Amino acid sequence: MKSRSKSVAKPAISKPQSNPMWGGHYASGPAAIMAEINCSVDIDQRLYAQDIKASKAHAAMLASKGIISKKDGQDIANGLDQILGEIESGKFTFSRALEDVHMNIEARLKALIGDAAGRLHTARSRNDQVATDFRLWLMDAIKDIDAALQDLQSALLDQAEKHTSTLMPGFTHLQAAQPITFGHHLMAYVEMLGRDRSRLQDAKQRMNEMPLGSAALAGTSFPIDRNMTAKALGFDRPMANSLDGVSARDFALEFLSSASILGMHLSRLAEEIVIWASPAFGFITLSEAFTTGSSIMPQKRNPDAAELVRAKSGRLLGAFNTLFVVMKGLPLAYAKDMQEDKEQVFGAVDTLHLILAAMAGMVRDMVPNKIAMEKALEAGFITATDLADWLVRAANVPFRDAHHITGKIVRLAEQKKCGLDSLSLTDMQKIDARITKDIFSVLKPENAVKSRISFGGTAPAMVKAAVKQARKRFVK
Repeated sequence: MKSRSKSVAKPAISKPQSNPMWGGHYASGPAAIMAEINCSVDIDQRLYAQDIKASKAHAAMLASKGIISKKDGQDIANGLDQILGEIESGKFTFSRALEDVHMNIEARLKALIGDAAGRLHTARSRNDQVATDFRLWLMDAIKDIDAALQDLQSALLDQAEKHTSTLMPGFTHLQAAQPITFGHHLMAYVEMLGRDRSRLQDAKQRMNEMPLGSAALAGTSFPIDRNMTAKALGFDRPMANSLDGVSARDFALEFLSSASILGMHLSRLAEEIVIWASPAFGFITLSEAFTTGSSIMPQKRNPDAAELVRAKSGRLLGAFNTLFVVMKGLPLAYAKDMQEDKEQVFGAVDTLHLILAAMAGMVRDMVPNKIAMEKALEAGFITATDLADWLVRAANVPFRDAHHITGKIVRLAEQKKCGLDSLSLTDMQKIDARITKDIFSVLKPENAVKSRISFGGTAPAMVKAAVKQARKRFVK
C-alpha cells in the first residue's frame, strides 16, 4: 500500500555568489541551504543600536590613537548616526545575503562614506564585536526587566497593604495548616521577586566587562586603548583574556538561569491564582479583563492569563537548557554554534516582559473574597498548633507532649464532627486536666493570627511593618 504522506521538497540550490565581506579567499558563494543556515540577521538585527554604539566608540578610539585618521573617524561616526536614524525610522532594509546585523551596517556605511568604512574593522573581529553588542543589549534588557519586576512588586504591596488583616488558611501540602493573612501570603512573593532582582543585578555586574579588542581570539598588534573604549561604552573594565572575551557565554547562561528561577516564582503565583479563582476555593475573583469564556459552557470564567503565565515559564528553562547544551562541548575559542545564543536570550526576554505584565495586571485586578477565606478557616482544625503552644506556655508542658495531647483532642473533634473551639472544656480536660477555660482564647483564628508577632510573622502589625520596609527596599 502506498503512503499518502506528502514528500518533503528538497531546498532549491541557487547559483553560488561570493560574499564581498569574506575577502579574496572565496571566489564563489555558498549553496542556498548553506546561506540559509548561516544567516542570522532575522534574529540579531535587534543588536543594531548596540552595534552602532560600539562601532562609534571603537572608531573614536582608533582615531585618538592615530590608527585611523580623525577625518575617517568622524566620517564613520556621522555615517553610523545616519544608519541609526534609517533603522529607527523604518527606512533601512536588512539583507539576508549579508548574513548578520554587523555586515548589513558595514555595507550600508560603505555606501555612504566609501573606503573609510573599511577602516572601522581595524583591530576587531566579528567575534569580539558580537560578544560586545550582546553584552550591551542584555544589560539594557535587564534594566527593563528590573523595572517590570518593581512594578509587579508594587502591585503585590498595594494588595498586601489592603489586606493585612484579611484572614485565610495557610497551607502545607495544600492542606489547611495555620491561619494567616492574605497580605502576609502576598508578601512572600514580594520577597521572592526581590531575590530575583538581586540575581539579575549580580549577573549584570559580572557581564559588565568588555570583549572588544579581543579581536578574533588572540588580541591585536595595533596599539589600541581598550580602557578608553570600555569607559566610553559604560563597561567596568575590558575582559582580561582575549580567548575568554570571544568565547564566553556564561553571562547569557547566568541570565537565563536567573530568568528560569524568576519564571518558577511566577508560575507558583499563577498556580495559586488558578486555585484561588476556582469555585472549589473561591478565594478571589478575576474580572473579564484577565479571564476567558468557554465555547460550549456559558457559565465558565477561565483564568487563562494565569494558566499561560504558568505555561510560558517553561520557555525560560527551555532556553537555558538549549544554550547550555550548545556551549557544553565547545573548545576555545569561537565556534558558529554560538550563533544560537541570541535567539534563546531574546525569546526569554520577550517572554519575561509578557508574563510580568500579565501577572502585574492580574494582581491589581483580583478581588479577594473575605467570606470564602474565613469559611475555609473552619476546616482542618487550623488552630491545633496554637492549642499545643498554649499547653507549652500556660501548663509548662514539653512541646512533644503538647503535640501528643493536641493530637488526641483533634481526634476527639473528628469523632464529634466539630471544630476545636466547639469542644467543651470537660471534653478537653478528660484528655489533659491541666487545660483551663483560657484555652478558648487561642482557638479563634483571628487571635491565632494576632499572636504571630515574631519577625516575619503573619500578625497584622508585622505585615504592616513588612509592607512599609519592603517599599523602602524595593520601590524607590
